[in-house]
Amino acid sequence: MSLVIEQSQPVPLRSDTDGVIRVAGTRVTLDAIAYPFEHGATAEEIVQQYPTLPLAEVYSVLGYVLHHQTEVAVYLAGRAEDRSAVREENERRFDPQGIRSRLLARPRTTPQEG
Repeated sequence: MSLVIEQSQPVPLRSDTDGVIRVAGTRVTLDAIAYPFEHGATAEEIVQQYPTLPLAEVYSVLGYVLHHQTEVAVYLAGRAEDRSAVREENERRFDPQGIRSRLLARPRTTPQEG
């Protein structure tokens, strides 16, 4: 029996319309795989967090991450900047100071029994 070695197995990553890279056919982002891996998570642990991902695809993505460390690091840094900018904009528009007291001060309504 001989083993067939595929030379060009595509990496299951796709860029969506916003430029966010996701595992093809899922809503799982590259960030959601790369960050835990960088902090010591195994492929199996990542699949436990995202059971819709096949283990083989996680390994494929991790292989891509390892082969393209510089490019992935630049992409992830850009995503972190984007998240920070969105957070700052939201905090500017919707002051988080005193939110708890404002929510508690709202009149309480009870659901109608029916």
